[in-house]
Amino acid sequence: MARAGKQAEDSIVNSIIGVGSEFKGEFKINGILRIDGKFQGTIETDGKVLIGQTGEAITDIKARHITIGGYVRGNIFATEKVIFLSSGEINGNIITPSIIMEDGVKFEGNCTINKAGIE
Repeated sequence: MARAGKQAEDSIVNSIIGVGSEFKGEFKINGILRIDGKFQGTIETDGKVLIGQTGEAITDIKARHITIGGYVRGNIFATEKVIFLSSGEINGNIITPSIIMEDGVKFEGNCTINKAGIE
């Protein structure tokens, strides 16, 4: 029962920066953040961050799970997994225990696979 509740929680986007929107600042949330517009600042969540194909983020991201299909300039710290879709582009460093990169990703920076986890 607890696992089913967690799966449902992991599929509900509770914060969105939509196409055509811009946000600057510090974003601390519980749950999922989806960015399809422009964001500049810092992001911290124990949940997921999704950067859509139209999303542009100049940020440091600390999250459990991060999926990138748009552009990110900054550092990424994931406690579980990072997924780069083929349309993704990153200019920054990545620390994560698990990473998936589809063919076509543009990546400039350093990547550390840290199986021990991130503090």
